[in-house]
Amino acid sequence: MRLVFGFVLILGLGLAGFAVYMARGYIGSYQAQLAQERATKAAVVPTRDVFIVTRKIGYGEYLLPEDLAILQWPEAALPEGVFFTEEELFPLGRDVPRTVLRMMEPNETILKIKVTEPGENAGVSSRLSPGMRAFTIRVDVSTGVSGFLRPGDRVDVYWSGRTPSGNVTKLIETSVTLLAVDQVADMDRITPTIARTVTTEVTPAQVAVLAQAQSSGSLSLSLVGAREVNLASAVEVDQNSLLGVIYEAPAQVVTERVCTITTRRGSEIIKTPIPCTN
Repeated sequence: MRLVFGFVLILGLGLAGFAVYMARGYIGSYQAQLAQERATKAAVVPTRDVFIVTRKIGYGEYLLPEDLAILQWPEAALPEGVFFTEEELFPLGRDVPRTVLRMMEPNETILKIKVTEPGENAGVSSRLSPGMRAFTIRVDVSTGVSGFLRPGDRVDVYWSGRTPSGNVTKLIETSVTLLAVDQVADMDRITPTIARTVTTEVTPAQVAVLAQAQSSGSLSLSLVGAREVNLASAVEVDQNSLLGVIYEAPAQVVTERVCTITTRRGSEIIKTPIPCTN
């Protein structure tokens, strides 16, 4: 009887130890999963809902409600000018859409610089910055960089004309932004075109300079590189500097001063040289 009791006791202790072991393993696994879940939640990036387009939309097309979708975007990496609500995108209602200024691909975020104000078309006036004016310059194949200009490019403007000192070419404006080439304001156009006019975005003061320059001579454009950040310095070239002609000032002739005393002897006049005292 004692043998059976001892066996049952040993068996009970073994089962109890096994139960403790299993419970400890379960609790440890649960704590590991809980810690992993907490770490995952801590790693979640805060997001905000922004509007994207669901199809490819080109320049001049209307941005309609059926072309939109909402995407969660990391809050710390939001681009400037995104739209968060439909009220921001269509403040005048769904019946007054915006017009696309730059081509957008599917799932691309809608930015304010890529669309017009509600109800506006994609003309030049919608592209003008506050305080700026549009001014058109006449160009041809030589003065217009052989047709490689596109809306959005930057150019330096040179004036060539006659001055009192001769023919001169001078840099008059630097890094001027082009709004349109001929009557085309599509910034996504890649086909070269021999333009007859280009429309620039300039200040009212620059309008006066360009108008006077265009009426008194000819204007030529020089394309500025897309990554160029330094403005061109003052440039002026005339025929003499172009040909390397250097004019020397004529040498001054020094005339020796002669002082005399005039003496009359009857009808004879005698001049006697003397040292000059003043």
